[in-house]
Amino acid sequence: MRRRRWLAVPVGLVAVVLVLLVVTTQGCASFGGIAEGQRLVRMQASTHWRDGTFVNDEATEVMQEGGYGTLTQWLSSDVMRVPSCQLPMVKDVAARLAKPVGSGLRVTWLGHSTTLVELDGAVILTDPMFSERASPSTLAGPKRFHPPPLALEDLPRIDAVVVSHDHYDHLDMRSIQALAKKGVPIHVGLGAGAHLEAWGVPAAQIVELEWWQEHKLPNGVVIASTPARHFSGRRGFGNNRVLWTSWTLVGPAHRVFFSGDTGLTEQFKSVREKYGPFDVSMLEIGQWHPAWGAIHLGPKGALEAHAMLGATHLVPIHWATFELGLHAWNEPPETLVTEGEKTGVSVVTPMLGQPVEPLAGEKGSTWWRTLPPLAPTCPP
Repeated sequence: MRRRRWLAVPVGLVAVVLVLLVVTTQGCASFGGIAEGQRLVRMQASTHWRDGTFVNDEATEVMQEGGYGTLTQWLSSDVMRVPSCQLPMVKDVAARLAKPVGSGLRVTWLGHSTTLVELDGAVILTDPMFSERASPSTLAGPKRFHPPPLALEDLPRIDAVVVSHDHYDHLDMRSIQALAKKGVPIHVGLGAGAHLEAWGVPAAQIVELEWWQEHKLPNGVVIASTPARHFSGRRGFGNNRVLWTSWTLVGPAHRVFFSGDTGLTEQFKSVREKYGPFDVSMLEIGQWHPAWGAIHLGPKGALEAHAMLGATHLVPIHWATFELGLHAWNEPPETLVTEGEKTGVSVVTPMLGQPVEPLAGEKGSTWWRTLPPLAPTCPP
């Protein structure tokens, strides 16, 4: 009898956990789909597919030497990884976006790696992440520091969406489903179409590319999948069966590079040779660690990548929205601006929701310096 009572507790707990898992993941739908049939055949034909997974061009360890010591840092560090103040945001984003783009190129950072790029008449949305948590569950997982400065339903006309890879802070099921209902074509790396199809996105709206493949929008803007150095996976097993990618946006007059998540790769030089020079590079700077250098740039790596790409202006992304690293939340932009000034790099740091035209001389501001720990208190 005692044994039965002892067994009843964990069995009941497991049942509760399973129910919560199903309910908070929309019946486990947020885990995505698994490639099969002709999609799998196409994946297996890729030059980046080896022994059942995609691989980087350079040998890549996800966790480099010293990485396992980060657990102690995570538990003991007293750096301010989450802002203690409300982050300043532009309140009239939609009204500002309604104004014409004078220079032909405007970038609006909406948080993390989500940006609106207005390029020679096309409007392209990168890595749309509008949900509360970067997680398969609506109940647990990394939570946003701030609401999106522009609600998903208030977005302007979108001509295309590009998604860099299938991690939860970049490929968000609820955001994709909402955008799909508007008929927007969604560009993903090879294999990621299985996730989209599992979420009800029509096949006609899925543009699935591998590195160096291109898709041209009706107005002539070219969206090209270009190399990155990262990894993929949403389930905790069977990783790297979706190809991670950077995206190059080529218009008749302007060119933009969007990194997604990546470490440094010599392939950036090839991207420059084929598609450069770039007016703007949008490069990840946050949620990094020195032990993760093969898969995340960090601020100094972003400056190196910017130089390899031959870009004129650098707009930092992948920071100030989720706690996914061990550094102070505002360390990446501070390091980026400080180091960039030494070499004369044009770093453009807009406030959340602030449309900027770098070619018109718009630079944003060092707005994070008004908040702790760089300032003594929260601004009034």
